[in-house]
Amino acid sequence: MKGMTIARMAQVCEARIGGKNDAANPTLLETEATGIVTDSRKLKPGDVFVALVGERVDGHNYIAQVFENGACAVICEREPEQAQGICLIVKSAQKALAQLATLYLDELGIPVVGITGSVGKTSTKEMIASVLAQKYRVHKTAGNFNNEIGLPLTVFDLKDEHEIAVLEMGISDFGEMSRLAAIARPDVSVITNIGICHLENLGTRDGILKAKTEVFEYIKKDATVVLNGDDDKLCTVQSVDGKKPVFYGIGEMKPTGASYDAKAIYASDVDNRGLRGIDFSLHLPQGVYRVHVSIPGEHNIYNAMAAAAVGLALSLTPEQICAGIEQARTIGGRTNLIEKEDYLVIDDCYNANPVSMKAAIDVLLQGEQRTIAVLGDMGELGADEKQLHYEVGQYVAEKGIDCLFAAGALAQEMVRAVEEYPENHTYCEYFGANADLKEMSERLREFLKPGDTILVKASHFMNYPEIVKQLTE
Repeated sequence: MKGMTIARMAQVCEARIGGKNDAANPTLLETEATGIVTDSRKLKPGDVFVALVGERVDGHNYIAQVFENGACAVICEREPEQAQGICLIVKSAQKALAQLATLYLDELGIPVVGITGSVGKTSTKEMIASVLAQKYRVHKTAGNFNNEIGLPLTVFDLKDEHEIAVLEMGISDFGEMSRLAAIARPDVSVITNIGICHLENLGTRDGILKAKTEVFEYIKKDATVVLNGDDDKLCTVQSVDGKKPVFYGIGEMKPTGASYDAKAIYASDVDNRGLRGIDFSLHLPQGVYRVHVSIPGEHNIYNAMAAAAVGLALSLTPEQICAGIEQARTIGGRTNLIEKEDYLVIDDCYNANPVSMKAAIDVLLQGEQRTIAVLGDMGELGADEKQLHYEVGQYVAEKGIDCLFAAGALAQEMVRAVEEYPENHTYCEYFGANADLKEMSERLREFLKPGDTILVKASHFMNYPEIVKQLTE
């Protein structure tokens, strides 16, 4: 890892150097780490191990093991009695993790694209990475590594050959974005939208706006800020550090109260081809280009617009941008279509909130025969959580989804809304607050008919990937 010697790490983390007797040997201290890990099982010889203290696991219990496996140093909050290598003792191992990630990004000196928002962060990240890959060697956030531990680990996976980093930043409380952005320090900062999620801590959409825009405090000088111009909250942002944001959206119309005169990038002439994707006209300053997105759901047009804006900010040609949009693919749990012999599963169970639930239901509507929504609880919605679940149920009934299978304490409100909906034609089955997902999957298998399209979606804690597994393996 470029510039990541033990001595430099100790300096940045303000660590006391301890461990075995020759720990202060200058030769040893100038050893450059091959990697930085927090999981002892992933450690390779030459790596530095950071002993985090979690709710269930204390990394200090694995210090002896990692030294036996070749760790060149350990960062810890308390020094073990008989350390077999160099220990850098710090007040907070998690803070040290952030400090090291900041140092490493500075050493690499590559551009950073930072992505946040209430809905669509991961899908937008994938689209942006696909576009930028037309010109650069891209490193992007993997899976859900977008929090105060995951972001540093994503940074540590950067290699010398990478030319750009696309980093997703997820938060649930005030102050978190400041800590993440202080690590990432984006050259291009993207906010996808201000939706209804994490209300338990952030209170209102204005609270969400305040928390998300903490990122602006840490963007690099002359950074480009890319915002969804159709979002009624984001469209009011007038300038960041004296520079106007780049706004994108669908159509030329702008919301009431918008601070901008016109969108820099927008889509028109949308042709929704159902589960086969979407065609639209992409309007760039250089001209208009016809583009195809292979991922179903009109919300993916917004992801493409954000990616186009980032591409322009980083000197891609319109042709490169269009090629990247057309080559973009989804990942597991994000509108991932899994075709079986007799039916189609839409795996969208990575996470959920009211906005993404409704967007996923719109995708389900594209099913050619019977449509089945397998839905579960959405987390962190605060005092209005029951009403927000009820409204999703209303949406299911309003859109005429054929069947609803639901589980979870709050998902019962979805079922109630469907049953109370006037002239409702949706068949419902509710499996209780603590459903056995295997039994639920078995019932689904019995219920399915050839040609069915099944949407599986809930917040991550519901473990709905298990249902996808049962239906597809």
